[in-house]
Amino acid sequence: MTEPMNLPFRGRLHYSRAELIADGLVHAVGIVLAIAAGSALLSLSLFYAGPGEYAAAVFYVVSLLTVLSVSLAYNLWPLTPVKWVLRRFDHAAIYLLIAATYTPFLAQLGPDAWLMIALVWGGALAGMAIKLFLPGRFDRLAIIFYLAIGWSGIVVAGPLMETLPPATMALILAGGVAYSSGVIFFIWQGLRYQNAVWHGFVVAGAGLHCAAIFNCLVVARL
Repeated sequence: MTEPMNLPFRGRLHYSRAELIADGLVHAVGIVLAIAAGSALLSLSLFYAGPGEYAAAVFYVVSLLTVLSVSLAYNLWPLTPVKWVLRRFDHAAIYLLIAATYTPFLAQLGPDAWLMIALVWGGALAGMAIKLFLPGRFDRLAIIFYLAIGWSGIVVAGPLMETLPPATMALILAGGVAYSSGVIFFIWQGLRYQNAVWHGFVVAGAGLHCAAIFNCLVVARL
């Protein structure tokens, strides 16, 4: 089935079999690693993290698996009306992961972090609403919005550097750079295997941020 004529999105929709296989493998590796790393994080942080910190870690792992699973379904689904529904959830889930990633780190700042947490989650919920109820309307603007929320932590960089272990900060920064670098391939739709490369950067960024949470809640407290 071809793309519906009334769909506002006009991007690359057709991928070769080899590209789809490569993209599927990247997602599969990401999901397997997320399950393994997430299980280790939640098992070990149970002994070192406070209730609020542990809840934030659980939400991060669930959000990560949700993003990867929905992305896998959307990107491999054939061109049918179901694909456009999956697209809404796929793009909305990115905001969910950004906010869920921030929460375990901002929680380390105590009561002073509530305003920043509210701003991050407010922006994420607004972005999710746009993606769910106005699909395809602001796709280019959404890329800027993703990056803006993702790097909004610069506002509290000072307190975070004073509170979090240096290794945690280094991993957070590396993860942010990985995600942001991947955006180049997200918009470079003429490149062969573009989707697989973009999702490879997503998996790398998520892995670095998962390692940062593990370092913060477990390693630094040993």
